Amino acid sequence: MTSTEPETRNWLELPLDVTASILSRLGAIEILNSAQSVCSQWRKICKDPLMWRSIDMHNLGEVWDMDYDLEKMCFHAVDRSCGHLLDINVEYFGTDELIIHIAERSSHLKRLRLVSCYNISDEGLSEAASELPFLEDLEISYCSISKDALETIGRCCPLLKSLKFNMQGCRRFHLESDDEALAIAQTMPELRHLQLFGNKLTNDGLLAILNGCPHLQSLDMRQCFNVSLGGDLEKKCVERIKNLRRPYDSTHDYEFDAGVHDTGSSDEDYPSGISDIDLMSDDYDDYFEFSGASDLSDYDDEYLFYG
Repeated sequence: MTSTEPETRNWLELPLDVTASILSRLGAIEILNSAQSVCSQWRKICKDPLMWRSIDMHNLGEVWDMDYDLEKMCFHAVDRSCGHLLDINVEYFGTDELIIHIAERSSHLKRLRLVSCYNISDEGLSEAASELPFLEDLEISYCSISKDALETIGRCCPLLKSLKFNMQGCRRFHLESDDEALAIAQTMPELRHLQLFGNKLTNDGLLAILNGCPHLQSLDMRQCFNVSLGGDLEKKCVERIKNLRRPYDSTHDYEFDAGVHDTGSSDEDYPSGISDIDLMSDDYDDYFEFSGASDLSDYDDEYLFYG
């Protein structure tokens, strides 16, 4: 009886479009840090601008324990897109310089997701928004952003249909503010989907949103503990909103830690729902040190992403 050796396949023999489809399922960090180094063919594919229509910089947030510079990687990924970028996700890093760079080189951007980007300011995001007239989907979760930037976004991004503006829930009921709710109501009339997890809005802010956003289909107000649904207000919500999440609804399907902040003595302990890491933001920038490369054109060598 003769034995036959198992058939082996050479990945390099795959059609280029198939290989590109496989590589496109990786995150930007994996592509820049490893995949593009496998062989010259993969590197060529990874430098195609169409590979960078979507940039996902997902990471676990342990930026202090990484051997490479996420911000430098993101700059490089955006430049590789050559204006084709439509969708970008930035988590646990980012500065005004980065968000403005993204906007200036990606005027057709449709989706922007910012999570725990503590060093992006109202001013930086506002300047970026002025370059993003086609933005349709925006998430700002656990960032130091206020009503001022929201108002600018509403004015500069008339096509915006989905907004997530999330922060840490707080049961200290004296913390009430309708500032963000009013900014949304007054400048974002085309919204279809709105998530305000942990916001400090009151019934007045909710009513303003219902009146100012007539096309709203889904509204997530989980952990908005200053909202007290009942009577005509609840009736209006139920009649208008197809998918309504109430303040005390389950958070089992919420992406982030849904722990509630109940302690502390100052109203400004955690502005905008940010955590202790923001209190170290002055030192946070110092973690990222650029390598010796003189400009972004030098970054083709993946080793230059390392500090």
